[in-house]
Amino acid sequence: MRLFRKLLLPFVPIYYLITWMRNWMYDIGILKSTHFDVPTIVVGNLNVGGTGKSPMVEYVVRLLKNNAQLAILSRGYKRETHGFILATENDSAKTLGDEPFQFYNKFSEVLVAVDADRVNGISRLLKGEIKPEVVVLDDAYQHRKVHGGFNILLTAYGNLYSNDILLPTGDLREPRSGAKRADIIVVTKCPQGLSKNKREEIIKSLHVNPNQQLVFSAIIYSNKVTNALDEEFSLFELGQKEVVLITGIANPKPLVEFLKEQKITIKQHLNYPDHHHFSETEISSLKELNKEYVLLTTEKDFVRLKNEIASLFYLEIKTEFLGRDAKIFDDSLKKYVESTKKRP
Repeated sequence: MRLFRKLLLPFVPIYYLITWMRNWMYDIGILKSTHFDVPTIVVGNLNVGGTGKSPMVEYVVRLLKNNAQLAILSRGYKRETHGFILATENDSAKTLGDEPFQFYNKFSEVLVAVDADRVNGISRLLKGEIKPEVVVLDDAYQHRKVHGGFNILLTAYGNLYSNDILLPTGDLREPRSGAKRADIIVVTKCPQGLSKNKREEIIKSLHVNPNQQLVFSAIIYSNKVTNALDEEFSLFELGQKEVVLITGIANPKPLVEFLKEQKITIKQHLNYPDHHHFSETEISSLKELNKEYVLLTTEKDFVRLKNEIASLFYLEIKTEFLGRDAKIFDDSLKKYVESTKKRP
């Protein structure tokens, strides 16, 4: 696969020209971005997948949900439906997509909707019976038809956008210059003991503008696993059992490394593509494995499988900022929301 992508290198300049021209036309107003009076927070990345968007969206929701009526609007990637859908108890990962369904299950007080057309999605939300006071756009950094009021750009430690090239050979969705639209850049998935020298090295690499802020965060794993029956194992208890790990995410390597650090015996790792839809045959095979082993998966995969395998366990993750970066991030976001809500 890597060799094939290298063979596509001659197409990178073509992709660069197309994406650069598109951004330029938005920048000078040839292509129009719709502004909404409601505070609009965009969470996204330049690289394809694997930067921790879902835990970042959840962090934003936890930060703001007690002071405003929030809505999360997502595209609903790989769902089996089309158009605008406002999540209800009748929905599932199939109708919403796995990540929006995960958000809906975790935050009952938050509106969760899906629509590939974000302009239409926000408009429909604002016409609803319960009107959002803040809209969080999941994975919408390149969706420039909506003017993002506050743009949060994520880049993963060890896979910085500054070290990548454009599709189809690299993983960048648009040129690195697109980072200039960000209000705050978050380096995600950092080690907890990130050194000052490494921070400075990353800061130089990303060429952050004076009007932007740069902060660092880590992924924190829960100390327990849970299933749909509300049964729990501590990680210590899980270490006494043989586990089959099931993943359908962009980069399962950090999870595998964490479990090994916790002395979890991974008897088998079934590694599927990101957002994988499990077939009946695959589910039957998993049920057979479940007779002998504990089945463990990610929270995103869990929402697709929980109605099929009730005894399937998942490990929750959260975003945690390093040191005083939490205050920098929180204060910046709250300041934007409050100043936007006060506008006439």
